[in-house]
Amino acid sequence: MSTSQTARTNHIPPDWAFEFHGHQCPFMPLGYRMAKLAMARLGVEHEPDHGFYVFPELGEAHPQTCLMDGIQVATGATYGKLTIAKTFYGKLAATFYHPKKGAVRVSIRPDFVDALGKFEFFAHRKKGVEPSQIPLPARQEVIQWTYAQPDEAIFKVEDKPDFTYTPLKGSFNKTKCSVCGEYVFERYARMKDGQPVCIPCSGYERK
Repeated sequence: MSTSQTARTNHIPPDWAFEFHGHQCPFMPLGYRMAKLAMARLGVEHEPDHGFYVFPELGEAHPQTCLMDGIQVATGATYGKLTIAKTFYGKLAATFYHPKKGAVRVSIRPDFVDALGKFEFFAHRKKGVEPSQIPLPARQEVIQWTYAQPDEAIFKVEDKPDFTYTPLKGSFNKTKCSVCGEYVFERYARMKDGQPVCIPCSGYERK
């Protein structure tokens, strides 16, 4: 997708971010932008390893979860590295935490969400049309409009001085399941008849 020359924000995701996400929509770039604002506030760069954590307050079964792909692209905090984890609050916000820099929470203002929802793009979405099937002009219209809005009209940014997080210590320890013979990391092994088993073979059901 070509970027408009009239966009007001400097925080525009690269074209490959849309390819990674799979479609053009306003929420992936909004996630990218909110993450960049948080990173600037904390003074941190794109995270190569395991030193920066994000806690999106989104849930599931609502389209705004596209925010999280933009957050991952911007920060380098990813689900694969276990440096991002949803809280399932069902809100349009995220807390960004660096052990040495502190934490900041960024939320999307309700007035902005109300204005965003008036675009043709969302009329299609409410009818069940997938984003990639929405006419290109409608997709580009809403994305370019979000680029043109100033940060303060979209986001509320709050320092969180009391926020702390201690990640689980990583471990390479694993054992073989006595039933299926596959490796299972010890944190997830269960005992059955005195033998280690994986969760599926244990009959254990997560409630």
